[in-house]
Amino acid sequence: MIALKDVTKSYQGGVTALAGVSLTVARGELVGIVGPSGSGKSTMLHVLGTLDRPSSGSVHIDGYAVQELADRELSALRARHIGFVFQHFHLAAGTSAIDNVADGLLYSGLRAAERRRRAVAVLHRVGLGHRLEHEPHELSGGERQRVAIARAVAGEPSLLLADEPTGALDSASGAGVLDVLRELNAAGTTVVIITHERELAAALPRQVRMRDGQIVGDTADTAGARYAEVG
Repeated sequence: MIALKDVTKSYQGGVTALAGVSLTVARGELVGIVGPSGSGKSTMLHVLGTLDRPSSGSVHIDGYAVQELADRELSALRARHIGFVFQHFHLAAGTSAIDNVADGLLYSGLRAAERRRRAVAVLHRVGLGHRLEHEPHELSGGERQRVAIARAVAGEPSLLLADEPTGALDSASGAGVLDVLRELNAAGTTVVIITHERELAAALPRQVRMRDGQIVGDTADTAGARYAEVG
């Protein structure tokens, strides 16, 4: 699903956010990318989500060579293959849960009735079948994040990128959101969670640790915990 090789990302002023990162994530994995502020994990999210092009190196997402695609092709790749979940939900105020999710499919080419049908189905899937007509201010933080997750997966992306998905939630709501992400992964979606929370990362089957723009550790859960220091 994901293959990064020798990826660097530098910005004006000589700031290097990624310094020769190589990473492979198999289809169907559930992975946490964890690190402190300034470790490069947010830049990693932008590169994985094709929101940012690397300065050098190669990036392949779901079989597509990102560095070879035009901007319009990258937009199509994101729309069809990648879902995003952010810490602060980004839901439209005064808009029902159904419409928040259905509006995420506006550029899918689907008719309005089909967009709403999918919205209802995916809201039931994340446990919000009883909150379809509720607006964001009528929902708890955990419920709002579930609406955001529903919107992200309504288009059936093969890759879901979650940026600090529990960062704005209390521990109980965060645990519920993590359960939803696990269920989506069990159904076949590749899920990558970007987080600074070590406790959250420790609950995942694989953790990739970042510091100073590099991967400094990677664990894999293969017939028990296996730890491999890679940098």
